[in-house]
Amino acid sequence: MNRAALHKISYGLYIVTSGQEGKFNGQIANSIVQATSKPATLVICINRENYTHELIRQSRKFTVSILSEAAPMTFIGLFGFKSGRDVDKLKDVKTKSGVTGVPIVLDYSIGFIEAEVEGELDCGTHTVFVGRVVEADLTGEGQPMTYDYYQNVKGGKSPKTAPTFDQEAAATKPKAQSAARYVCSVCGYVYDPEKGDPDNGIAPGTGFEDIPDSWTCPVCGAEKSQFEKEN
Repeated sequence: MNRAALHKISYGLYIVTSGQEGKFNGQIANSIVQATSKPATLVICINRENYTHELIRQSRKFTVSILSEAAPMTFIGLFGFKSGRDVDKLKDVKTKSGVTGVPIVLDYSIGFIEAEVEGELDCGTHTVFVGRVVEADLTGEGQPMTYDYYQNVKGGKSPKTAPTFDQEAAATKPKAQSAARYVCSVCGYVYDPEKGDPDNGIAPGTGFEDIPDSWTCPVCGAEKSQFEKEN
């Protein structure tokens, strides 16, 4: 099978939140599509290992915030590479409570959709939830971020729990040709000495060994000790 064909399917980048009774969480998702218009329904695909999956199952409701291209990698990393079982992802994020009672993420969002679950399909590693839309609105300006933009412009990676994660491609990625590069074991971010990390004060040409120990992954915030030399 040529998986390259699957990579041509277009996706967006969203934050899905869910929960009830003061217990809420959110995660990055890309497999979301409107299924019907009257009544309006959404289909979302969530990994069964994720905490958000557990909350959707319990509450039978979820919200989708549509991310703009302006969303920084650290923000995406918070919702995409950290677990809500360990971190309160919504603590320092601007939200508002929707008609379902689920927090709607407003930071870097250009719109939101609220839905109540009406059906689901077991897909093995993931569950497809079908939700009836109960509210929707625009919250900001800008262009919606596509998954292609996230990967090819921002240099983002797919979490291992994402439907689009390609295990074979990850195992056969090109090796470094010059100075040693280091890979974050949490999110897959690659530190390239030739590029450095200028946004966080690391100039191009700085070897990984010369980065201060206080430096953290610009995507997920993992400590320097979580990086491994690229093979």
